[in-house]
Amino acid sequence: MNDRPTSPSPASPFAMPMQEILHPEPALDPAALAQAEAPPATLLAVLAPEAPLRAVRALVERLRLSGLAVAVYELGSGVLVLKDARPSDLAAAEPGELVEHLITADTSWRLVRRDVVPAGSVVRIGPAAFGGRQFGVVAGPCAVESRAQILQSARLAAAAGVDLLRGGAFKPRTSPYSFQGLGMRGVELLDEARQLTGLPYVTEVLDPADVEPMYPHVDAFQVGARNMQNYALLKALADLDKPILLKRGPSATLEEWLLAAEYLLAGGNDRVILCERGVRGFGNDTRFTLDLATMSLARQATHLPVVVDPSHATGDPKLVIPMACAAMAAGADGVMVEFHPRPEQALSDGAQALVPGELEALMLRLGALAPAMGRTVGR
Repeated sequence: MNDRPTSPSPASPFAMPMQEILHPEPALDPAALAQAEAPPATLLAVLAPEAPLRAVRALVERLRLSGLAVAVYELGSGVLVLKDARPSDLAAAEPGELVEHLITADTSWRLVRRDVVPAGSVVRIGPAAFGGRQFGVVAGPCAVESRAQILQSARLAAAAGVDLLRGGAFKPRTSPYSFQGLGMRGVELLDEARQLTGLPYVTEVLDPADVEPMYPHVDAFQVGARNMQNYALLKALADLDKPILLKRGPSATLEEWLLAAEYLLAGGNDRVILCERGVRGFGNDTRFTLDLATMSLARQATHLPVVVDPSHATGDPKLVIPMACAAMAAGADGVMVEFHPRPEQALSDGAQALVPGELEALMLRLGALAPAMGRTVGR
């Protein structure tokens, strides 16, 4: 009987050729292998907060001399966008103390990504801040209808503790026979309301040709839902140094919404506030469907502040207060609501407007909820 162990058969998984035992292949570092094989991509280099300006300029110059296309954006502590680059390109150009971290642009949007400004951006409109601890409240009538109406609205809004007045001077309406706003006369009346109460205001712009005449007056421009993908308008607003409140289109995906914001940031304007205002649904019990889930996803995906408009989303003043509180609980940075001193006389959207007593109730409810959410409400 032969008790000697037999050699494994050639089919055995434990079989190994003698030359591999005597001369094994060198082990490869998986991280080094992945980096070596990684194809060129668009990289975002987020600069360290303490990076000296002179050193950053020298870094950009060296990168460009090495043949890389580099764009510089003043987002957070600063961002360099490198096209067709590898991490090793940047590492070889400059020691790492100037760059806090590198991001591979693996989403269709680049500059609005949360990891570009991990702590989140804060957008200020006058004394109001959106994106920090303060929960901003924007309130006012759908449209500027008359001097008496907008001045009374501004007084009531200021008395309630609202941060920002809203009012449309130019109104896009579904019907050509509906009230279209007072145009530049409405902007002048909003100026007067700000002088009277100290409230800054946001108003909608419809046409790139209106941006220049409105610019000296307004505190913030609103891009309405119908214009979210009006790229000529977005490009005109990207050249400005004033805040933009960008409403989500009624059928827009999260990606489309963020890419609309990307137009503004890529053009140089990083003072952008996103506004969820409801999307098309199957029912007709509410005007639209308030999509707080996508709002919350937007808060995770982007560093931009996100606010909610429950007035347009629901079309029902009885639902505005509970939905505003739900928005705060879901992590929104503020709400934008419609109210009117006399909704029954409103020339547009009176049916969804809060009355002054309801606006005060809204502020009280938000104020009661705010401490639990680590927020403050009111001026």
